[in-house]
Amino acid sequence: MTDRDDKNATSMDAAGDAFARRAGEEAVALPDRADAGLHFIGRIRTPWTVRGDCPKNGLQTDAACTVAVDPRYAPGLQNVEGASHLILLYWMDRAERGLLVQRPRHADGSRGTFSLRSPARPNPIALSVVELLGRDGATLTVRGLDCLDGTPLLDIKPYYATTDSRPDATVDRAGTARA
Repeated sequence: MTDRDDKNATSMDAAGDAFARRAGEEAVALPDRADAGLHFIGRIRTPWTVRGDCPKNGLQTDAACTVAVDPRYAPGLQNVEGASHLILLYWMDRAERGLLVQRPRHADGSRGTFSLRSPARPNPIALSVVELLGRDGATLTVRGLDCLDGTPLLDIKPYYATTDSRPDATVDRAGTARA
């Protein structure tokens, strides 16, 4: 294990809660240099400051949350009220980044990171389909988020049921359906 791997063995969230690795989890050292740059376009305000209080997905809460878009990006919100639902992409900045194999609390064994929706991943990009409740200037009120308060916002897209919904999609949690 390298120093970098050892440093990632336990990371902390903003409230000091440890994200300790579970038995059976594997991590990789990330490259020293990033391949791309991102610009946070705002911050998400939610009632959750501790990972354990955060819902596992946006359908587990009715909490109204706010999306505070940086004023320089506010012109991009023009006509956003025309969408009943939005796709929010956000950066899970407090998640561990090197895990490739994880052991979810709900699972009997390990799972590959790319078969999970966990925030712990090399690029901690998350998405939620949220209901747009309203807009006040550069602030959106939405329902359906599952992130910690202060999470950086990457992008906002309209949700199109005609192209984004896949009613026949399935997930075999064990990953054996196509093996």
